[in-house]
Amino acid sequence: MSGAAVAAAAPQGRTATGPAAGPWLLGVRHHGPGSARAVLAALRAARPAAVLIEGPPEGDALLPLAADPHMRPPVALLAHAVDDPGRASFWPMAAFSPEWVAIRWALDHDVPVRFIDLPAAHSLALKEPASEEPEEGPERTEKEEVTPVVDPIRVLAETAGYDDPERWWEDVVEHRSPTGGTDAGTPPSEGAPGDALAPFGALAEAMGALREAYGDGGQPRDAVREAYMRIQLRTARKEFGDDVAVVCGAWHVPALAARTTLAADRALLKGLPKVRTDLTWVPWTHRRLARRSGYGAGIDSPGWYGHLFEAADRPIERWMTKVAGLLRGEDRFVSTAHVIEAVRLAETLAALRGRPLAGLGETTDAVRAVMCEGSDVPLTLVRDRLIVGESLGEVPDTAPAVPLQRDLNRSRRTLRLKPEASERELDLDLRKETDAARSRLLHRLRLLDVGWGVPVAGRGSTGTFRESWRLRWEPELHVRVAEAGVWGTTVLTAANAKAASQAVAATALSDVTALAEHCLLAGLPDALPIVMRALADRAALDADVGHLADALPALARSLRYGDVRSTDTAALAEVAAGLAERICVGLPPACTGLDPDGAEALRGQVEAVHGAIGLLDTGAEPGTGLRERWDAVLHKLAARDAVAGIIRGRATRLLLDEGRLAEDEAARLMGLALSPGTPPADAAAWIEGFVGGASGGGMLLVHDERLLGLVDAWLTGVPADQFTDVLPLLRRTFSAYEPGVRRTLGELVRRGPAPEGARRHDAAPAANGFGPGLDPVRADAVEPVLRLLLGRPPEPVEAAV
Repeated sequence: MSGAAVAAAAPQGRTATGPAAGPWLLGVRHHGPGSARAVLAALRAARPAAVLIEGPPEGDALLPLAADPHMRPPVALLAHAVDDPGRASFWPMAAFSPEWVAIRWALDHDVPVRFIDLPAAHSLALKEPASEEPEEGPERTEKEEVTPVVDPIRVLAETAGYDDPERWWEDVVEHRSPTGGTDAGTPPSEGAPGDALAPFGALAEAMGALREAYGDGGQPRDAVREAYMRIQLRTARKEFGDDVAVVCGAWHVPALAARTTLAADRALLKGLPKVRTDLTWVPWTHRRLARRSGYGAGIDSPGWYGHLFEAADRPIERWMTKVAGLLRGEDRFVSTAHVIEAVRLAETLAALRGRPLAGLGETTDAVRAVMCEGSDVPLTLVRDRLIVGESLGEVPDTAPAVPLQRDLNRSRRTLRLKPEASERELDLDLRKETDAARSRLLHRLRLLDVGWGVPVAGRGSTGTFRESWRLRWEPELHVRVAEAGVWGTTVLTAANAKAASQAVAATALSDVTALAEHCLLAGLPDALPIVMRALADRAALDADVGHLADALPALARSLRYGDVRSTDTAALAEVAAGLAERICVGLPPACTGLDPDGAEALRGQVEAVHGAIGLLDTGAEPGTGLRERWDAVLHKLAARDAVAGIIRGRATRLLLDEGRLAEDEAARLMGLALSPGTPPADAAAWIEGFVGGASGGGMLLVHDERLLGLVDAWLTGVPADQFTDVLPLLRRTFSAYEPGVRRTLGELVRRGPAPEGARRHDAAPAANGFGPGLDPVRADAVEPVLRLLLGRPPEPVEAAV
């Protein structure tokens, strides 16, 4: 077709003198506000006796729920296989979806309404099981498209001379009223039926030409779907006559109008696989309607389309007012004059570009230039909050749901946890019963692979009674809940059953310890004994020190929950103590003969075990506790030459930080490690272990110039031909320091070693702002304040003699 022919066939211009004979095939674009207005105008004009809609017939029983006052779009029909809940499909609908408008019109006027697409029992059976995400009904995700698919909107747009199919669709559909006007906000007309139905005839003609050129467009399954829809249309015509309206994708209209025999259509459906299915309504989000989310239904800007559908008049002015309100809420200065100027600029751009009304492109350009001062940073906020939108639909409690979903709904209402489409932070105080129950629920859901919440590092207290979560409810979590329903009918029983099953199946010791920690966090009393038995069995059989070191930190963390969560962890403490003893025995031999990668991995395990033993030490008699045995192990690691340098350096640093090693002894060990006879690579590894990472090694060198002098002397003595070999390791070590620490170290090195007396406490003040040592008078002045902050009684004053 030529560009002129497409323009003539477009929905904006063609009219008729009288009502056309039914059935009326109303071809639409899914989730198109212009199509929705046109469908509503056509239904009002034609007054059909029945309405047929593209969708799974099993959903007919759920259609009355669309009229429930607690049903608020966007929503979606969810169909999943009973025996394989992961095999699922969605049929999403927004307030501006033509299908939703048709359903609501039929229910409001007591007109029978039915779905006529291929049953979900067949479509789910045909669905590839390897798909990572459920498909959407009317339009499939890109992952499922294995052959090139014709985009009819793009073809028509290119034929009409447009390089952007969205802009073409806006010009010919979204920005025009159903009767041919150019005001997107004009309500549907109650005029002549021919005027309301004419656009659909023009669009059907255009789609017919495309199907003649491209056939099925690369979707073989469409032939099966269209055969079933034709059969359903024949059935409806026998019941209601020709007074039937069909709302379906415009691409299918020529196929539904084609003359075929009932036998031919049934032959296409013969032998189709079938599975048992369940259907329900679930909340949906505008973000999931957006194609850019990777899981969309074919539109880039659902928030913008929703605005076009809802705006009673002056859509551009109302849109600019929304944008201004959003930016003002983010403390950006946007005045009324900015709104007026943005509207004028958008209309001017539309006129220059030959468009009937300013579209999303023009309004976005105007917002960027006038309200955002040319910056794309605030424009990103407009795109996320308004153009795409964060709307989350609602579904009434009367909608069918699996028992697990019902229990989850009851729990979240009791705990006042509302699902939200936008991401939000939730801080919990586990000393409060409600917050503790929220924590248990979120941990149980994570165990069931329902990722409503993700634990994050809290911004406040780091105590064990604090937890922080990042929450966001995604529509596909309903599928995860359906999958988890095989474990039980409540969240508690399902989590207990799955944890017990995982404990029996786990082979790695670290997996079982992580599971034990999860059971304590989630409060799973029935699963914990099974997990503990599996943990004891794995720990007794595993002789690998690395595996034991990986397992111990999780157990040590779990022991802290007994105080806050009132959990009995006595059995866990026995297993943890046994693991710690075995690590103390087996670690020194395991630290010898390691390559650099193995040494780096074991260094991290030594640090983790050190922190875990600090939690496990029960404060036994001096010389008999676990802490003393671990200190002895660290001393062995620090002094043994056969141990990798990075581990020796870290062991020395851990002892020094704990006050278990004198500063003179630490300096002696550093001097030995950095002696001329030590290979530069080994010496650099020792330095990384001692002062590397985020362990505060930079400040240690700042305040102890003796250690800094040893490092400086070693570094300046490295031969030139070996310096390039140790440079990457040194750069990695010192680049982790804060900029201020690096600057101070540089100043100290440039100044050179301080005089011997300057490092003594009784000497004159040192340079670079550091004092000569402890000032007893000033220290005594601070002590009362510290006692007050720590809640300790003031020190008794000694009686004068």
